[in-house]
Amino acid sequence: LGIRNRIFVTLDLKQPEELAIARTLILGADAVVEGFRPGVAERLGLGPEDMRDENPSLVYVRVTGWGQAGPYASMAGHDINYIGLSGVLATIGSDEPVPPLNLVGDYAGGALYGVVGLLAALIARRASGVGDTIDAAMVDGSSALLAPIRDLANVGLWSGERSSNLLDGGAPFYRTYETADGGYMAVGALEPQFFAALLAGLGLDELDIPDRDDPANWPELHALFRDVFLTRTRDQWTEVFEGTDACATPVLTMDEAVGHPHAKERGSFLETDAGLIAAAAPRFESQSVERRGGAAGSDTLRSFGLDPGVVDRLERGGMLEVVFEPVRLQESEMPSEAGEEAR
Repeated sequence: LGIRNRIFVTLDLKQPEELAIARTLILGADAVVEGFRPGVAERLGLGPEDMRDENPSLVYVRVTGWGQAGPYASMAGHDINYIGLSGVLATIGSDEPVPPLNLVGDYAGGALYGVVGLLAALIARRASGVGDTIDAAMVDGSSALLAPIRDLANVGLWSGERSSNLLDGGAPFYRTYETADGGYMAVGALEPQFFAALLAGLGLDELDIPDRDDPANWPELHALFRDVFLTRTRDQWTEVFEGTDACATPVLTMDEAVGHPHAKERGSFLETDAGLIAAAAPRFESQSVERRGGAAGSDTLRSFGLDPGVVDRLERGGMLEVVFEPVRLQESEMPSEAGEEAR
């Protein structure tokens, strides 16, 4: 899963002893991320109010699909359901809605919005000394991600029909085109100067094509571009547009992306014992790639206040796993304002 530099502790929260371990770890942390259905953490005695009674500065992030309240809050769901209810899914696809993997709801609408909330709460805590609870619902995050498109619709620049708009494949200058070898090129020549570069690469004269700003001309322009792209292979078109501002680039498979010169020069992927993973993003100027030793796992758990005997039992029982893959770490471990590293 590309997870690295993590300590995994497997606990059965139905067992009082192991529930107590979870409580100790949470009380010793700066932040906790919880993904149960609403009410479960409270029934376990691990809810935000329970924890902040003893640790007022705790930042408690609750990541769910439907949120902590609302008619759907207790229902099961997956990414496709959350982006379906938020209006996102209806905008993607052609004849029928197509799920964009689980990138929009799970990873962007839930995980990334949860991280944004966590970081904002940590910054606010510097002034107040008090933590906060973040309700990071994937359906909310998905709705927020759709905001710019909704703004376009509000001023009449976006229709409800799929594949008929500027950014959904309707515009002939923002879509993909098949090439002679069955590959594809991604075209994003939105601005006039980029569009001119695209035409130059395709060998077309702007005076000979219909006005691109009139959507009524889009089908004709699309057919023209389609026929031209089919005259060469993907690699040939890549060579044509390389180094230009045409915003025309190859559509690579996951395997091909790893070997692309741009990814190689940036070190975008890392080889690990678990296989190939993406390098950490975003990048920080003060960080470098290192590998930490596994011995730090037990020491870290003890720093939370766990009894050494409990830590030893976790190790012997196979409940403690330390994953230390290449990660970008600060060259000098800078303490937090509280005098300790964030845990």
